Amino acid sequence: MHSVETFRDLQVEATEWRHYLHENPELDYRLSNTARFVVEKLASFGIEHIETGIAETGIIALIHGTHGHGPTIGLRADMDALPLTEAPNKAWSSKIPGRMHACGHDGHTTMLLGAAKYLASTRNFRGTVALIFQPAEEDGGGDKLGGQKMVEAGIMDRFRISQVFGMHNDPGMEIGTFGICTGPMMAAQDDFAIIIHGKGGHAGKPHNTVDPVVIAAQIVVGLQTLVSRNTNPIESLVISVTRFEAAQAYNVIPDKVTLGGTVRTFVPNLRDFAERQMQVTAEGIARAFGADVEFKYRRYLPVTVNHAKETDLAVKAARGLVGPASVDDKLPFRMGGEDFAYMLEARPGAYIFIGNGPTAFPHHPAYDFNDEALRYGIGYWVNLIEMVLAP
Repeated sequence: MHSVETFRDLQVEATEWRHYLHENPELDYRLSNTARFVVEKLASFGIEHIETGIAETGIIALIHGTHGHGPTIGLRADMDALPLTEAPNKAWSSKIPGRMHACGHDGHTTMLLGAAKYLASTRNFRGTVALIFQPAEEDGGGDKLGGQKMVEAGIMDRFRISQVFGMHNDPGMEIGTFGICTGPMMAAQDDFAIIIHGKGGHAGKPHNTVDPVVIAAQIVVGLQTLVSRNTNPIESLVISVTRFEAAQAYNVIPDKVTLGGTVRTFVPNLRDFAERQMQVTAEGIARAFGADVEFKYRRYLPVTVNHAKETDLAVKAARGLVGPASVDDKLPFRMGGEDFAYMLEARPGAYIFIGNGPTAFPHHPAYDFNDEALRYGIGYWVNLIEMVLAP
């Protein structure tokens, strides 16, 4: 196992790559410049087998070890940014208005590139490493997310991937630490829209209307009782209403109001309960006031489930890099969603968090990936491959 000091010099070069990616963020599947940059770097490392255009702008690159035949292990990094305006507080802040790497995918891509450079130069393993550079983790631009589309494109069978691993930075965790757990680690993510059709009119004459704003407000409160009064307290259900679209004028009661939001669960029966009872609740409240409802529910992401054997391998690789005390193997599960879940449904694997230090949290304008984490992520990937594919 390598210590983190092995990768200190590589971090200097990797920091330059990360800053370039941060300055030039791209969204969903529209990653032409990002993909070009990744492919050019991979080719410069002497990697000959590089396939592009998988799930539009996804990339698979293969590094073959020098110790004979063996399995193929997949390592995945996401590449896309978010439609968010960055707080301009860095020399490498985004150069593109309204876009920024607010979740650290620039760092994820860079860490996998750094590991690729090291592994391509040493090849001290048997079998093959499949480097998976994925588009559209944050948003599919109206389409499926990138993890699902890459799996549906057949990457697991086509490249004979037997195990797959992913990693994400975690603000709040100290630099040089890792966290993981066996089993469910991140929640299923569903989206919903509720459209309340009433009868609009003048705000000064509400008695002549069927006010969808008041009805929508009752529905918001009613949905929360599904969590607080209809769900076992030791189970995990989140229903968050995040959109409330009504009239644009102060003196108008609109004909309709649109609510939208997200649902997070960990078990299938609770997911079924949420979809069924949200519709029953919304329709019941609306009809009591004389209004109608359209209910739309989309099952977006499955639960991210770490497999036991692969979680153990991830823990050993991380502890070999930073020591036992810096790796939490019982990290509490989280209600965030992650499209790496599709890859974990297709193959056994594990998803680990790496400390990003005391930075702003993801999806915030002040967020930035911490460059000090680069050598730890690179080292983790290298240790994992050299352990799993040991000669």
